[in-house]
Amino acid sequence: MRLASDIGGTFTDIVLASEDGRTFEIGKTLTTPASPETAVVEGSRGVIETAGASSRANVSHIVHGTTLFTNALIERKGARTALVTTAGFRDAIEIAREHRYDMYDLYMRRPVPLAPRYLRFEVEERVLVDGSVRTPLEERSVQALVPVLKAERIEAIAVCLIHAYVNDAHEKRVGEILAKALPGVSITISSELVAELREYERTSTTLANVYVKGIAERYLGRLEARHKEELRLKGQLFVMASNGGVCDAATATRFPVRLIESGPAAGALAASHYGALTGHKDLLSFDMGGTTAKACVIANGEPLIAPDFEVAREYQFKKGSGLPVKIPVIEMIEIGTGGGSIARVDRLRRLAVGPDSAGAHPGPVAYGQGGSEPTVTDADLALGYLDPAFFLGGRMQLDVAGAQRAIADKIARPLSLSPLAAAAGIHQMANEAMASAARIHAIERGKDVSKFPLFAFGGAGPVHAYGVARILRIPTIIYPLGAGVMSAIGMLTAPLSFDMVRTLPGGLDSLDWKRVRHVVREMESEGRATLGRSIPRDDITFKRYADMRYRKQGFDVRVALPDGTLDAGQLDKIRERFETAFEAVYGHRVPDTPVDVVSWRVVASGPRPKLRLPDMPAGKGKAKALKGRRSVYLPDTKGLAEVPVYDRYGLAPGETLSGPVIIEERESTVVIPGPAKIRIDHWRNLIADLATKS
Repeated sequence: MRLASDIGGTFTDIVLASEDGRTFEIGKTLTTPASPETAVVEGSRGVIETAGASSRANVSHIVHGTTLFTNALIERKGARTALVTTAGFRDAIEIAREHRYDMYDLYMRRPVPLAPRYLRFEVEERVLVDGSVRTPLEERSVQALVPVLKAERIEAIAVCLIHAYVNDAHEKRVGEILAKALPGVSITISSELVAELREYERTSTTLANVYVKGIAERYLGRLEARHKEELRLKGQLFVMASNGGVCDAATATRFPVRLIESGPAAGALAASHYGALTGHKDLLSFDMGGTTAKACVIANGEPLIAPDFEVAREYQFKKGSGLPVKIPVIEMIEIGTGGGSIARVDRLRRLAVGPDSAGAHPGPVAYGQGGSEPTVTDADLALGYLDPAFFLGGRMQLDVAGAQRAIADKIARPLSLSPLAAAAGIHQMANEAMASAARIHAIERGKDVSKFPLFAFGGAGPVHAYGVARILRIPTIIYPLGAGVMSAIGMLTAPLSFDMVRTLPGGLDSLDWKRVRHVVREMESEGRATLGRSIPRDDITFKRYADMRYRKQGFDVRVALPDGTLDAGQLDKIRERFETAFEAVYGHRVPDTPVDVVSWRVVASGPRPKLRLPDMPAGKGKAKALKGRRSVYLPDTKGLAEVPVYDRYGLAPGETLSGPVIIEERESTVVIPGPAKIRIDHWRNLIADLATKS
């Protein structure tokens, strides 16, 4: 039996499932920001009690995802961090790249390094690009830093020396000296985390890792202890990683930067799993929670993987304005639009929504916890889309009058609108922002979004999916059962996985294949040792990749390598694979041009867990599932109308419905405020076919 928990900015989701599908319990509770593990423990206790006392002893795997480390980077609430680097390179992290994310903004702000200049230190040493040593490490220059680091009360140190990715001897020695002299201080050396070229990105990644390392050690330690002591669970703790796999707690505490996008990655895995169930290999995954919304293209049954991404973007989510992190991550776009996103009238008397959020506390005005600013959830409630007496299955009552009053006072009156029109404007602006982000994400990957069914999940996703699909002219929406906890469900499908990379550049036609094979074997041994702590080594499989480019180009394309021995006999296959991958990204090939390999990668994986969805009871049929009718805002008529409301759990597979309609479940509400034909499939997914006029 497997237990999954996903901490979001507003809610924490829990799923308990057995391999045979007989046990499948889900729960949702408000996140507890001051003590995030508290919501996990309380939510887990609830689903375990529902499943029965015997389930406690059968939990063998505990999988966890969290935004804690992302938030620490965004809010700059990590450790007091120093950087130790090669003499002459102290400012490389601040110089960054010459590219400007906004060419014409004279006041453009670059991302501020996690280690300020006065906490960046140099040591005497120099390794050249081929790994040879020009200047041996002067150990006295390292020892001289110790009293300074103590005086500055440093809590974490990133060690990132030039070309350490090709020769890490100096870097390891610096780490050893500092670890011995400064017990209790977290230390990360770049060659253990990201052994590849590009010193700016490598340094930024190393800083990000050690900046949150102490938080990870303390938090995961508390979580593991409370699982054992309060819940009496004996299962091993795993943590969801950004690459779509999971890692054990030891790996997670050593490399917490790998966990930064863990929750959203799990949602993409869930979309892939349900796409296979429903016969859709291509999907647009749409996840809207309380704080953010995420869109991800699922192509040929798998989410796309990027070799790096940015966190904590400074300016309008523009690429280049954040901290680069070189770790594999499921490609998606994330924007600050969620149920808790705050609506306001800006200085130009225009309606604006987000990106700031009311979060879990105080939350939307409707939560009755002291919130005073109108949010997207308040607008959805005012439009009749949510039942104030059935939020979270009736465990939380919503304040309709308070939500309406906040919208009237803060939005409607300043804009001379009716409260209903103001609420509709908030809802529509949220839809437009999310649709625009999804369209850009798909176009950047060469995909026509209108040809992809929309897979809608998250607590607020099914409320807004219809509007987003209409804007994007998407003809089909899939609403899975349990949409409100779908990222936690996705964690149950994630295999144990670990990525490794080594830079070993050379021309494809002149590679030292013996050295290549040695490097690949080293990575496979590392992966076997890492995963072997949790699963039998015979269950571990490997996939090999190379980062390749045409000669004299500046950036690479990742290429899956063929099976078998890597040698000159594979040249034609590898080149063809590179040119196919290059053409897929850039739309053309460059024939008769030499090809270079920059880095080699190995992904070690365990077996993918089997997730069997529970066999559903027959259902009462839609006549008995009809709960009543509710006055709901319809965008096509710009007015209120009585709409049927159904209990989702009472609908039987094979039945059909017509929109407009509301379908309620405990963790989310499906809102279809316009024409659509809806059918219920074998797994109780709702498949809606839309009339797609804008």
